[in-house]
Amino acid sequence: MPTITAVRHITLSEYETVRLPSSDLPAPVGEQLWRLLDQSGKKLHVSFPSPKTDYDWELTAQGWVGQFSLPHQLQLNIRPKLPIARLFQLWEAAYDLRLAHLTDGLTTLDSVPAFFNLLAQILAQRVIRRGRQGLQQAYLQETAVLPYVRGRLLTRQPATTSPTVELACRYHAQTIDIPDNQILAFTLHQIARSGQCNSAAQTAVRKAYHLLQPAVTLQPFTPNDCQKRSYGRLNQDYAVMHALCRFYLEHTGPLLNKGDHAIMPFLLNMAQLYERSVANWLQANLPAPYRIKAQESTTIGPNDELRFQIDLTLYGENGRPLAVLDTKYKTPDRPSPADISQVVTYAKAKDCQHALLIYPQALAQPLQVQIGDVQLHTLAFGLDRPLEQAGATFLQRLLNRLHLGDDGVNTAV
Repeated sequence: MPTITAVRHITLSEYETVRLPSSDLPAPVGEQLWRLLDQSGKKLHVSFPSPKTDYDWELTAQGWVGQFSLPHQLQLNIRPKLPIARLFQLWEAAYDLRLAHLTDGLTTLDSVPAFFNLLAQILAQRVIRRGRQGLQQAYLQETAVLPYVRGRLLTRQPATTSPTVELACRYHAQTIDIPDNQILAFTLHQIARSGQCNSAAQTAVRKAYHLLQPAVTLQPFTPNDCQKRSYGRLNQDYAVMHALCRFYLEHTGPLLNKGDHAIMPFLLNMAQLYERSVANWLQANLPAPYRIKAQESTTIGPNDELRFQIDLTLYGENGRPLAVLDTKYKTPDRPSPADISQVVTYAKAKDCQHALLIYPQALAQPLQVQIGDVQLHTLAFGLDRPLEQAGATFLQRLLNRLHLGDDGVNTAV
């Protein structure tokens, strides 16, 4: 049940509702919650005191988990329904990471804040280790006026009456002040400012940041900046660090000023984690000739009037679309009409015969029905078991539903 502890912690679980007497949540704080977490991203539904709520505050979690420090010594904690070890598996799959050596340490974790601190320490330790080995460098082109020739002497020279030699040159200089390292510095800076770290994590994060600070420019980056970067033999370890950076940049913010300190909530989008983990697991485990494409943009109409972003599209031999899959991180008794209409429309847009709604557990009223020329299915990619086991079961049921063999041949009679 939702509880409010003596230390002024407001605690609830995913999709759970808690009511608070109006005296327990000052009006300005409640309004901040509404503006930052309800109006911006629908992370938490906030109902103001009214006759409808018996003049209490009513807070309902919306599929995000994490913590948010508030003024007046209040802290909002939204707990996941999953064990933290399972949450870690989702995170690994969603961000294409495998940190198996940490599995034993996960048994001591009991909260999302502990998860936050563990990953912050991992990032800091990897940055420190790379700093000791030597940070990634690049040659950048620079232009400067020098007392000697360096690189290429420019045709146009500055006018001068100085008795000393001044030559305009263009040359290449080796530097560590490059985006690969700037992403690390910015993320560590954001984590240090978040107000979410325990003392051990904060010490590690600050140590890593100060290692970069003298020579790396602090400038903002987005989560997308951490993706599709180029890695080779000399900087392969940056792939893991940038994946960690992407995770933090996606799940921290916006800023809330509390006195002299800037605080950022750390909130995990469980629906996004679930969707990505399903997509990445399928990409890694689908037998040939299948392939899965995530977040595919599709248009409909002679002038592309309608545009859709499809969660997952399953392709078969010769690149033929076989099915669209829409992940839903919720567990209703049966699919909603809106979800059915959405996924069937996606199937028609891709001209395929199968539309699947994927849930984290089996529905009480599953569906397998024909809607026009589209077969609608509901399937579970369960979170009650380790990801590999759940994925193997899901994949077998998916192939059976689509009447496909492991060789990609349609076996329907």
